[in-house]
Amino acid sequence: MKIGVLTGGGDCPGLNAVIRAVVRRSSSFGYEVLGIQQGWLGLVEGSVIPLTNYSVTGILTRGGTIIGTARKNPLKTEEDKQKLIDNYKSFGLDALIAIGGEDTLGVAAKLYTMGFKIVGVPKTIDNDIPFTDYTFGFDTAVSIATEAIDRLHSTAEAHRRVMVVEVMGRHAGWIATVAGIAGGADNILIPEIPFDIEEVCRSISNRIKKGKAFSLLVVAEGAKPKDGSLVAQESSVDDFGHIRLGGISYHIAREIEKRTGIETRVAVLGHIQRGGTPTAFDRVLATRYGIAAVDLITNKEFGKMVTFSGNQISSIMLSDIIGKQKNIDMKLYDVAKVFFG
Repeated sequence: MKIGVLTGGGDCPGLNAVIRAVVRRSSSFGYEVLGIQQGWLGLVEGSVIPLTNYSVTGILTRGGTIIGTARKNPLKTEEDKQKLIDNYKSFGLDALIAIGGEDTLGVAAKLYTMGFKIVGVPKTIDNDIPFTDYTFGFDTAVSIATEAIDRLHSTAEAHRRVMVVEVMGRHAGWIATVAGIAGGADNILIPEIPFDIEEVCRSISNRIKKGKAFSLLVVAEGAKPKDGSLVAQESSVDDFGHIRLGGISYHIAREIEKRTGIETRVAVLGHIQRGGTPTAFDRVLATRYGIAAVDLITNKEFGKMVTFSGNQISSIMLSDIIGKQKNIDMKLYDVAKVFFG
């Protein structure tokens, strides 16, 4: 058995832990593993490397991905699709493990309908893939964001200013909400609930009346005002049609300072949330995912994605997740709202 493994989309802590688990589990069955470099791009361009127990030694704690990643849609053109098919055959692959988010898994689902023996591993620090409680990388991102909020609290208090912290979250406010609760944020703005800037400013003013001379707001990059739209860094889109988000915090900060007269500063955490060593939780979850993916292949359960629910690893058909996303649990957001203002 020869298995290919690839990581697609944005990087996140825990990817190497999955790769390591895939290789070690495959080795125990006598399978050969090929690492597809730069995600789907590697299958289009024919770039692979052999992965052995030796080559994955010591990667458990490393961030990023040793086989690289890219935002490539191999089905966008007939030429790329044919190259992918030809290379898959030329490499002699018997099965493929695709590790990625909605776009990577969407491609995997389509390839399965084309006859490919493929399984998926959910990956996104946004934690917005449905039918799974957690995706690896999320816990690490929350830990990093929480530490940043803790540090920014002290400088906000010292200068009696407002700090606006921008975290990742294109469609869902999981990172913003969980890190905001953990860090004691005074307001949290998420994509699921369009915000009213007047209400945000009123909340800040009310804190001042109560003798609280500073405020800290956490905002997800995908948050948008009630009367506005998403804020993007540029108008161009990637291979999957996504614009590059970022900068909503600057818009909010300008409005707060203009409407309240309070000095306001911005901290955009950006890719800091993606890098570095994964937490213990993410290492264990990623390891369990990698082993489960190989087991699906061994049991010939193709076209599925491994899932995590109630501390149990299971699986679901890839087709069931297409076009769906997991928004923030509003009961959790209600917990955060108790501490607003």
